[in-house]
Amino acid sequence: MTDTADLRPDRMLSVREVFGIDSDLRVPAFSERDDHVPEVDAVYRFNPDVTLAILAGFMRDRRVMVQGLHGTGKSTHIEQVAARLNWPCVRLNLDGHISRLDLVGKDAVVLREGKQVTEFQEGIVPWALQRPVALIFDEYDAGRPDVMFVIQRILERDGKFTLMDQNRVLRPHPFFRLFATANTVGLGNLNGLYHGAQRLNHAQIDRWNIVASLDYLPAAEEIAIVQARVPSLADEAGTKLVASMVAVADLTRKGFAAGDLSTLMSPRTVITWAENIEIFKDPALAFRLSFVNKCDDAERPLVAEYFQRCFDRELKESHQLSAGPRE
Repeated sequence: MTDTADLRPDRMLSVREVFGIDSDLRVPAFSERDDHVPEVDAVYRFNPDVTLAILAGFMRDRRVMVQGLHGTGKSTHIEQVAARLNWPCVRLNLDGHISRLDLVGKDAVVLREGKQVTEFQEGIVPWALQRPVALIFDEYDAGRPDVMFVIQRILERDGKFTLMDQNRVLRPHPFFRLFATANTVGLGNLNGLYHGAQRLNHAQIDRWNIVASLDYLPAAEEIAIVQARVPSLADEAGTKLVASMVAVADLTRKGFAAGDLSTLMSPRTVITWAENIEIFKDPALAFRLSFVNKCDDAERPLVAEYFQRCFDRELKESHQLSAGPRE
């Protein structure tokens, strides 16, 4: 990885000008882009409240957790803020294969002047801690307990990190920033939707300074995002089609909230549906391949009913056609 330890923010950006939010806040930023800076997504839509929470993390070194259902763009939201600040950013997914050694570091055999020697290689946490890097822990509520306690120490105000194997105490870089994303808020898999989510230690949750909740976008903004991703649907007919698609997605979300469905359509799924329409030229077939086939068999008639309400067209999964010819 490129060494960025000597970098410092060298300019201040207006939140109003850069993010279009009615605020007088100014946030530190870098003039030059580093290899670790995410690419700017010009069509990304920022949630004002969540954006301000993330900016507080960058400005005041707050530890920020973004919580929300899948597909709301939690990690992308942090990355796109970092991209506009030219702030180096590293994402780490806390899946079941991430171990304490991956985070902290371990002894490894390397070649030095033609000889094999054993030396300590830093993990991602010590590396990021010593640099102006925004470290994002993805799927924070899926982390193993032994891994989570490694993170707990750097969540505190001074954030010093002890490398016991090296008898060293690392002080965080003045512009090191820490973020996390989670589908739950540490309460575990209560609704059965997020298998693998853990119940987190409340003392650790308490160390996060800011917890922002990111919900799905208003229909008009979701339509605009889908059309930006799939420009072939940006005409008048495409707008009508995408509006019906977003309406179906909204019905699945309401059905999930009411307990009628065990899954829902995220904006990511709607975009996938739109991309598949480009391929198959048939909204019904693309819908089946993008979402219906992911649903439980017992729930597919209800999903088909949602589609019929918005498109005035029956699917083969509908109760009405269950005994008749199939589409």
